[in-house]
Amino acid sequence: MTAMLLSEAEKTFILHGVEDNFRVDGRGRGDVRPMVLETGVVSHASGSCHLRLANTDILVGVKAELETPLPGAPDCGRVEFFVDCSANATPSFEGRGGESLATAISGVLSRAYSNKEVLDLSKLVVLAGQTCWILYVDILVLEVGGNLCDAVSIAVKAALVSTRVPKVTVTAVDGGEPEIEVCDSVGPEGYTRLDLSKAPILVTLARIGNHCIVDTSPEEETCSSASLLVAVTPKGEMATVRKVGGGSFHPATLLSATKMAVTVGTELNRVLMVKLDQEEKMGEDREKIGFL
Repeated sequence: MTAMLLSEAEKTFILHGVEDNFRVDGRGRGDVRPMVLETGVVSHASGSCHLRLANTDILVGVKAELETPLPGAPDCGRVEFFVDCSANATPSFEGRGGESLATAISGVLSRAYSNKEVLDLSKLVVLAGQTCWILYVDILVLEVGGNLCDAVSIAVKAALVSTRVPKVTVTAVDGGEPEIEVCDSVGPEGYTRLDLSKAPILVTLARIGNHCIVDTSPEEETCSSASLLVAVTPKGEMATVRKVGGGSFHPATLLSATKMAVTVGTELNRVLMVKLDQEEKMGEDREKIGFL
């Protein structure tokens, strides 16, 4: 993504604010901006979520389809991530400008959800070696206002939590192939939910000066020479760690950064699940804002 053009005086002002633990918008180094999240906004999807974090706007849709499992994993389903960076999100996404960023985000999400401890893909199998559920997670970046990876990961987890996988029954036929019947009931008896109790969310720590901050604004991202992407589970365990950028981290800074990531990630996971539980209790009749 193209960095914002800032003068040296603006960069110095941001740097001094981070050093004093008083950022430009009044937040501390470990504070996250307010966000608005809503699930079930796409009616034809198996699960969906719309999230707005400051000026960052994300829409996620999940589609469950029956297909053949991979030969190397006949007893597992699959989760595939596709990221589409809209040209309206930022001028740098015009043409093929957002392809590299989209590939990087989908790769990080794939690694974060590839662990069996995070998501048990064996529960998506209908007939071992023949049929399984594949979850296609489509992520649309509508607007970029900083901290894109974290916003995408939160929206993806919320969409997967709200995903309804239809129940299926397998009927054995004498001398023929088994028949699979998909339940068409719209009530709770017609679908199952995924167990996302151990699913992580990404926390990006940007190094500015000798300190790291979370939930960076576009101006702060311009002042950062290196970032650390940490996938944090609800129990405070790190599932994935990746460094981004050409800068480096001092060992002491790296240690404090990972501790901050665990603290922030654990709290974000807790607040997210509380929000999703509230929506679930409100039921289908709750008022939906949508994304238009």
